[in-house]
Amino acid sequence: MAITTLGKLYLIPTTMGDCDPMDVLPQTIQRAIDLIDFYIVENEKTARKSIKQVQPEKKQSELVLFALNKHTEPQEHLKFINPLLEGKNMGLMSEAGCPGVADPGAEIVKIAHEKGIQVVPLVGPSSILLAMMASGMNGQSFTFHGYLPIEKEDKKARFKSLERTSFEKNQSQIFIETPYRNNKLLEDLIQTLHPETHLCIATDITLPTEYIKTKKIAAWKKEKVDLHKRPTIFIIHKM
Repeated sequence: MAITTLGKLYLIPTTMGDCDPMDVLPQTIQRAIDLIDFYIVENEKTARKSIKQVQPEKKQSELVLFALNKHTEPQEHLKFINPLLEGKNMGLMSEAGCPGVADPGAEIVKIAHEKGIQVVPLVGPSSILLAMMASGMNGQSFTFHGYLPIEKEDKKARFKSLERTSFEKNQSQIFIETPYRNNKLLEDLIQTLHPETHLCIATDITLPTEYIKTKKIAAWKKEKVDLHKRPTIFIIHKM
């Protein structure tokens, strides 16, 4: 009986906004897309656009895309990886940046390991790491927390907890917010944190409108920045 060789799961980074993909993506991405027809993506429309930008010669009619997002039922995950089990290579793409990090694709990667499928991460932009690199804070010890609580009092309590942890462990604390709530988050940070605590705001990373600054809270109180609907990474550290 013939034994089917498993396909490989390629983790394919995308740009983090409207820019020339060749400015931020290496040629390995282009070569991978040229060879792969099966993809697991967050949004089919934007994924097709990304693929076309990176590899214009790729025939869109040959692409088979599976949509993975917060509405996807867990039982569908196994169906998505069928091509891998049949020996076909697949690409996993995030909506922006690197798949599997602050991204629903992590569940597919987990299943791939369970099934003995080789996972191949490709180089590309990560807003979390790029922000940390540019912050001037402790790159030896940091934690990413994802989204913080929405309720005002819970959120402020979390701010103080993260600030305390950063001081006690000398550890940078990283988090994000839904872009349309960025300005409110910044306002609450400024009102809640100690004046000497450092805050890095890194927004529109790798885009022409990129803005990255680290200042103490006391200094941020004197500066106005509009983060509305702009993807932003926030990092705090009380030293």
